[in-house]
Amino acid sequence: MKSYKVVCFGELLWDILPDKTLPGGAPMNVAYHLNRLAIATTLISGIGNDDDGRKLLDILKQYHLNTDYIQTDPLHETGKVFARAAANNEMKYDIVQPVAWDYIKVTPEQQGLMQHSDKGYLVFGSLAARNNETRKTLLTLLSLMDSDRTFVLDINLRPPHYDKKIVGLLLQHCNILKLNESELELLGEWYQLPVNLEERLRALSNFFVIPTIITTMGDKGAVLLQDGNFYQHPGYQVKVADTIGSGDAFLAGFLYSTIHKHGAANTLSFACALGALVASLPGGCPDYQLSEIAGVMNTTA
Repeated sequence: MKSYKVVCFGELLWDILPDKTLPGGAPMNVAYHLNRLAIATTLISGIGNDDDGRKLLDILKQYHLNTDYIQTDPLHETGKVFARAAANNEMKYDIVQPVAWDYIKVTPEQQGLMQHSDKGYLVFGSLAARNNETRKTLLTLLSLMDSDRTFVLDINLRPPHYDKKIVGLLLQHCNILKLNESELELLGEWYQLPVNLEERLRALSNFFVIPTIITTMGDKGAVLLQDGNFYQHPGYQVKVADTIGSGDAFLAGFLYSTIHKHGAANTLSFACALGALVASLPGGCPDYQLSEIAGVMNTTA
């Protein structure tokens, strides 16, 4: 069995925009960018037994992404999200349910994958936990990875697809938490955290024992709390094409740089640069080269 440094778990779907339809889902986007950066990555998800699912598989193969762990559900359709642009370059989403990725089942192959991932990373989100079937599978896989693995929660609080109790459970199972400003604000309300940004992150880190928390802030950059140290990056200014997948690219950049041990400040800078580069290009999985990320980093932040 091939060993993968990163396993991404969760939704695989079509993003349906007013003018185009794109392959999407945060786990797939993260897997795409890591694979493009030469990090061995695979994806656990589900598609329907339909044309939409078959087209997604074809695209994953074009992306050179492994598809061995994509299940075909005979009862539920392939996932779809209807997206539209809103204020401040943000996107609004109508996420169809139930769909195939709500019914990901535990398999012996998945179990073997977890146990053979060499000091690897499991990336998952709260959206995939909206349905009991996939949530049980996720919790089972989390239990199979031992203490030298890193659990990465890319929280994705899209109303009405989350529940405070379930989100709290996932927060107890992560070593790295990535979230945006609005998600941090909601957690602050839930857990009565301090208003000050740094103090809020420290309180959240202490409450759930999370060593690394990253908060993205759009065109204002991002902040990082890692092992008690606080870092801030102002972001890179680019002409935005759309923000689809830019947060996922940010996370992939963060993991890439973490795996290569570039240091916290450089890791945050690289993640901001990749997120900005993807925001400057159409779609969540654009073509680009590593040199283009360096080009963004050489601009004035």
